[in-house]
Amino acid sequence: MQLTENATDGSDVDAIGAIKKRYKVNRNWMGDPCAPEVYKWDGLDCSYSVSDSPRITAVNLSSGGLMGTIDSSFAELKAIKYLDLSYNNLTGQIPDTLVELPTLEVLNLSNNQLTGSIPSALLLKTQSGSLILRIEGNPNLCANGDSCTVTPTSTKKKISTTLIVILCIVAVVLLVVIVMFWRLRKRQGLNDHGGTMQVTDNHDRSLQLENRQFTYTELKNITNNFAKVLGKGGFGTVYHGYLEDCTEVAVKMRSQSSSQETKEFFAEAQSLTRVHHRNLVSLIGYCKDRDSLSLVYEYMSQGTLRDHLQGRNNTAIALSWGQRLHIAVGAAQGLEYLHKGCRPPLIHRDVKTANILLSERLEAKIADFGLSKTFQNEVSTHVSTAVVGTLGYLDPEYYNNYQLSEKTDVYSFGVVLLELITGQPPVLQVSGGSHIIQRVRRGLATGNVEDIVDARLQGEYDVNSVWKCVDVALKCTSQRSQQRPTMTDVVMQLKESMELQTPRDRIESPITSNGERYMEEGDAIESSPYVVEMTVVSSGPSAR
Repeated sequence: MQLTENATDGSDVDAIGAIKKRYKVNRNWMGDPCAPEVYKWDGLDCSYSVSDSPRITAVNLSSGGLMGTIDSSFAELKAIKYLDLSYNNLTGQIPDTLVELPTLEVLNLSNNQLTGSIPSALLLKTQSGSLILRIEGNPNLCANGDSCTVTPTSTKKKISTTLIVILCIVAVVLLVVIVMFWRLRKRQGLNDHGGTMQVTDNHDRSLQLENRQFTYTELKNITNNFAKVLGKGGFGTVYHGYLEDCTEVAVKMRSQSSSQETKEFFAEAQSLTRVHHRNLVSLIGYCKDRDSLSLVYEYMSQGTLRDHLQGRNNTAIALSWGQRLHIAVGAAQGLEYLHKGCRPPLIHRDVKTANILLSERLEAKIADFGLSKTFQNEVSTHVSTAVVGTLGYLDPEYYNNYQLSEKTDVYSFGVVLLELITGQPPVLQVSGGSHIIQRVRRGLATGNVEDIVDARLQGEYDVNSVWKCVDVALKCTSQRSQQRPTMTDVVMQLKESMELQTPRDRIESPITSNGERYMEEGDAIESSPYVVEMTVVSSGPSAR
């Protein structure tokens, strides 16, 4: 093929080649790193212009299995803005040469085994606001920039601090024991007087410490005798309710005909108990009152994403493209946290628009963890399990070989992105049951993305932003899991798509269904607690 694009800058090629050799990077890193743009190396972002050679602006080697010290070749990438080396096994000190990178904006070194002190010049950059530095998860790294030598005075301070911490822990443990003893006596009193509350399951004990336990009678009062139905699913019916302090809640009651067994019920409850993120639905409490099983979680006033896309939310106002991107980024960050922020990692297994709930300000939260699965062995890349999921969202590779991995969720999320773009469900019965992936690929055969975009958007979108999102969605739905990006990569690409749309939104001031702007100018989308909040923007055209 005769390529018209310029080759990547020679110094960048030498530097990234040395990095590839030094760490034995096991990715599809062949040929030119940035050219052609549609085949740039996995984990890289580049800047493009008509006259100049492409430059590498971002390197994402998070969870790449890197070992040893931080190579000096990273300091030769003079145009880099974003460097993510988190979740590896890097050792030694942070090299002073990284200070020499003139355009570096984000440096993520979290969750490694780095030692020594942080170069003072890097700390100055962070204090001035020109650099975002992430270093958490490096227990032997000194964060104050001074010498790590322990003086007698500091030793005394550490000892006194440790003693205070121990005393606090003892006090908390005693308090917990007293509360548990009191609750036990209270339950025994209820049973002695004909009460129906019985708790004997081992699963209950793991939930009692963090979440409230309701009785069936309390749930009847909370829901006004189950008066208002929010929705129905395979588990049962979800009801609207109010707590004593007038907090709105959703009560998910298991029906007698539900196929979800007790262990699946507690799997969802325990998953919600141990995960805490702004883009994951929060569990308030649960109920196991004899045969009654239910979950009580935060109320999401705008319902599900599926209701909005299919016009079931009782409003004639369709979601704008900016709002759809805002929802996509939020849902992607929730999945990214499950894959990267949980130890062991958690796989949702049932990602779909019906399991993405929306708040009053259209903030997305992932829900329904009944089918979720954890990797007990973090070294493994997959686990064999019976195929579960929803028609239209099911990963074909998982369906064929029963190999479950994080990329299973990535595939399902790619289908969700295609729904956001087209406004259509995964499978259309009227078109012979064709899948949304085939419909989108046929529609793009002419090279015109407008042919597949939801007509309700009425052309009110940035074409490059849509192209970027389509490209991400098609990569997520690749037949082979190895060709799919990670959710960290998906978050980064969607933020880039949002950045392309943002100037248009600032002019048009899109509104939510309740008349409020979905994002005020200057608002930032909060990243997951371990991934740096940033956006990498290429100056060249988006891949088509």
